[in-house]
Amino acid sequence: MRTELTVNGTVHVLEADPRTSLLDALRHHLGLTGSKKGCDHGQCGACTVIVDGRRINSCLTLACMHDGEAITTIEGLGTPVAMAPLQAAFVDRDAYQCGYCTPGQICSATAMLDEVAAGWPSHVTDDLEAAPDLSDAEISERMSGNLCRCSAYPNIVAAIRDAAEGTR
Repeated sequence: MRTELTVNGTVHVLEADPRTSLLDALRHHLGLTGSKKGCDHGQCGACTVIVDGRRINSCLTLACMHDGEAITTIEGLGTPVAMAPLQAAFVDRDAYQCGYCTPGQICSATAMLDEVAAGWPSHVTDDLEAAPDLSDAEISERMSGNLCRCSAYPNIVAAIRDAAEGTR
């Protein structure tokens, strides 16, 4: 099946089996290996990418379902020389151990901060009419779909707060 994927601002024409997951298309057909295959069941978040501004588990969706949509992977957020604020905050806060979950964590946090800016509440948001306060509980709830086997959660939360507050 022919599919046009717009990944990190570049259009890629993909000829692949219609059963190819977006994650496998990114990794095996386009060579973008930042997104990781952790569980392949949508339970760990290592494969999180941003599609049209919303975070998704790329292992749970088919590439052909995203024809013409804007897909952003970790490779599209920044480079080692010009890191995105969240990437720099993760480095500053040592918010990774092995680093396997880090691309998914950063993509998820990027979209999560956009959700907060749009005023979307979470299950732990106290005041549904006010802008969500980024408490530890709020950040943890919003990032609960991204697991870290190394348990770097305190540093991940701190890095997200730093990026949200503009201190990084």
